[in-house]
Amino acid sequence: MSQHLLAAAVGPGGIDEEPTSMTLLSAPLLNRHILLVEDDYLIADALAEALRAIGAQVLGPVGNVEDALRSVSRLDGLEAVLLDVNLGGQCTFAVADAVQARRIPLVFVTAYARDLLPPRFSRVPHCLKPIDFDELAGVLAVQITG
Repeated sequence: MSQHLLAAAVGPGGIDEEPTSMTLLSAPLLNRHILLVEDDYLIADALAEALRAIGAQVLGPVGNVEDALRSVSRLDGLEAVLLDVNLGGQCTFAVADAVQARRIPLVFVTAYARDLLPPRFSRVPHCLKPIDFDELAGVLAVQITG
């Protein structure tokens, strides 16, 4: 798989390569329920495809703050949330607060620099777009397994 999965996803040919066979990082994500909160269809689709390819159970994608808040509050068994910082011009910090209140592991997946995030999220992992999927899978695995 391309190291920059999402960079490939937005190209004219989409994703041409299959994810690598089960890596050491995939075992901790196998059958894990991960909520994907992303409003860009190509990015959401590429992330969901890559996560499913390594065995994760992807919930979503959810593309707006209201639906994200509803999903976080109502879905049982969430094991992690991937959250874009901006959904259609709306900031998602209320969603991040709700995720943290439920003690669900959270990873920001965004084009925003870390220093633009409020200090209360200083311990939340932050993966910059375009996403290096191997890095994201590693961060998720650490978040889920502690």
